[in-house]
Amino acid sequence: IALLDVEGTTTPIAFVKETLFPFARERMAKFVTEHADEPAVAAEIAAVAKELGAARPDAAAAVHTLLAWSDADKKVTPLKSLQGMIWKQGYESGALKGPVFNDAMWALKRWRDRGVATYIYSSGSVTAQKLLFRYSDQGDLLPYIVGHFDTLVGPKLEARSYAAIAAALGKPPSSIAFLSDHVGETRAAAAAGMAAVRVLRSGEVPPVLEAWSGPTVATFDAL
Repeated sequence: IALLDVEGTTTPIAFVKETLFPFARERMAKFVTEHADEPAVAAEIAAVAKELGAARPDAAAAVHTLLAWSDADKKVTPLKSLQGMIWKQGYESGALKGPVFNDAMWALKRWRDRGVATYIYSSGSVTAQKLLFRYSDQGDLLPYIVGHFDTLVGPKLEARSYAAIAAALGKPPSSIAFLSDHVGETRAAAAAGMAAVRVLRSGEVPPVLEAWSGPTVATFDAL
């Protein structure tokens, strides 16, 4: 079993901060205002009001708060949900394409042909993961991915999260190879008993520059 991180591993780190986040921010006010009466959006406006302790939901107040949360990179559920809705529109219209490294694309196809089940574990929501791989610049890659995990299973820097994934898959951790550019994540996966591999790509600045004594590859071709 292969368990893959996304940012810096299958996809350039810059894509999220330089493309996805600005795309959603630029469209947030218009999207919330135009869709405020739709149940899914109304529910998130109400959730913003609840977070603020406001007496009643208000679209204009929600937009102000959502933009502030976006600028502060807050991990708040209403913001993440609305970003996901905006990204969905962007992907479906063709305005967004999920970049996937060429070697990662070929690895996904090669592994499926060899009977290796591939899963994704990212801090991005499962919905966002599926959009990225369905509408990737390499075509629809979802058929090559068996399942997805996000931080609902647990924080990525804690060993218990990887143990929970192994339990969910009904497999011993030792049968799972976890690939990530983040040393804290590879250490947590290794602590849970997984075979952890650091992906250190040329041109990508890893989020943590600490030393890693385990195996390291520059591309998936080296696996």
